[in-house]
Amino acid sequence: MTSITHKIGVLGAGQLGRMLAIAGYPLGQQFAFLAQSEQEPAAALGKCILAASAEDQNAVKALEAFADVVTYESENTSVAWVREMAKTTPVYPAEKSLFYAQHRGREKALFDQLSIPCAPYQIVDSLASLTQAVDALGLPAVLKTTTEGYDGKGQFLIKETRQIAQAWQEIGGRELILEGFIEFSRELSIIAVRNAQNEHVYYPLVQNVHEAGILRYTIAPARQMMPKIQAQAESYMTVLLDALDHVGVLTLELFETLDGLVANEMAPRVHNSGHWTIEGAHTSQFENHVRAISGLPLGDTSPRQPLAAMVNIIGETGPVEEVLKMPKAHLHLYDKAERAGRKLGHITVLAEDEAELFAQMNALKAFLPTLDA
Repeated sequence: MTSITHKIGVLGAGQLGRMLAIAGYPLGQQFAFLAQSEQEPAAALGKCILAASAEDQNAVKALEAFADVVTYESENTSVAWVREMAKTTPVYPAEKSLFYAQHRGREKALFDQLSIPCAPYQIVDSLASLTQAVDALGLPAVLKTTTEGYDGKGQFLIKETRQIAQAWQEIGGRELILEGFIEFSRELSIIAVRNAQNEHVYYPLVQNVHEAGILRYTIAPARQMMPKIQAQAESYMTVLLDALDHVGVLTLELFETLDGLVANEMAPRVHNSGHWTIEGAHTSQFENHVRAISGLPLGDTSPRQPLAAMVNIIGETGPVEEVLKMPKAHLHLYDKAERAGRKLGHITVLAEDEAELFAQMNALKAFLPTLDA
């Protein structure tokens, strides 16, 4: 009888790695994490390999020696590391997905190549080239770092020409991308999974609400979603998954516009907007990622109940005891110290209809900046 057990190495030991391990252990998988500290959220859930620095090759080699397959938590993972590890150990998603996702300019060029609509853009590297790009694209426009920005960091919304110099002063001095502003009705995302056998599965589109660039809550599935929009999102994902030969979870953030869906960014990993799937879907994004990178059949992505919502716990833990009194609420804490803007955990609620969902959301108002949907 063939064993389905694999030793999975994870580059990183944050909450995403933690939830991967929690999903993978019932399938008989084993885990090791490359960590900067034993206090990281996933460090106690498997073998902890401490890296003295971001350049610690000995730690990377130790993870590689443990693993049958390697995955990662962040698109900011070193492409060079992945390329070197892949010579002896499978790394999923592979280098190609990482290469495009970690640089906004390459990512937008890929969208253009695959005929996936995205914002008009120009790469800039000086105040003069930024000024020229503003003339070409018009205002408002969003200036972003091409790499490493997340949760609203490394971004500047330019509304007036007098802000151009300020924007360059605040985040310039490096390569940036200027994106034309997209008029949209709401922000959506879709999560898809592909394994090496070219099996594809898709989760329903979800609606995301941000504050200060940080995801505050997700409603799943997105309300009043026409089937043709779900089909459009899935068509984008099919093209991306196959073009990248992607194995694992892939997430695409989207804007819903009058003309259809416009791609914003992709992430070659499990994603915050998919946390609702732990209780809300028959197979969570974390389990399906483990299945995909382990060569196992992919699981059912359909929702368990008509509606779900995921609320991030940001900065302060808050009155979580009250959450435990709610019959359809599920609390996840990441064992992280409180800090402004930091994701400390999340809450998922399940509901039969919108009235029940928003009654539960109202009960969680201490964790929410707004209930606008």
